[in-house]
Amino acid sequence: MSALDALLDLSRWSAVLGMHGMDTAALFGLFGHFLLLSMLAVGGAITTAPDMQRYLVQEHGWLSDAQFSASIGLAQAAPGPNILFVAVLGWNVAGLAGMVATMAGILIPSSTLAFAASRWLGSRRERLGVRAFTAGLAPLTIGLLWSTGWVLATPVRHQWSAWLLLGLTLLVMLRTQVSPMWLIGLGALVGAAGWV
Repeated sequence: MSALDALLDLSRWSAVLGMHGMDTAALFGLFGHFLLLSMLAVGGAITTAPDMQRYLVQEHGWLSDAQFSASIGLAQAAPGPNILFVAVLGWNVAGLAGMVATMAGILIPSSTLAFAASRWLGSRRERLGVRAFTAGLAPLTIGLLWSTGWVLATPVRHQWSAWLLLGLTLLVMLRTQVSPMWLIGLGALVGAAGWV
């Protein structure tokens, strides 16, 4: 085997990159799927979590529901940008190569579009059509976030204590000025105690 053939031997790179046995076709499929999701991520990448869950958990079985939810929870608890959950999902699916595939897929199109759109909208923000389009994105974002919450609650949806905690959180958020961080901490304590 020549040096070039050895360099191009993807089975060797699979082990080096920690691809968990994933072949390059599946890796390109992962990249392509996140590339498409990038263009649907109105309100942030978290709004596309339901389709990520469908693709990674239901369609391919690369992660379980619990692994999927834990990946998002871990990334959201860590300091830094919220989009880190995409990197954690990619890492759990196919190691370093999966992390690069998911992050490149989710960042390239949306970043390019955001840059181009912000330049175009800069001089047109007061036009009626632009204002209507911007206002129309709000209910879309709320719906996508609602569906994300529903998917992330899959492992505990059948527990009455989870519904009680959800109701308490909603009530506190609507009626008080308490920081959401306290409610997240309460949820962590309830989960650590095994009540949810």
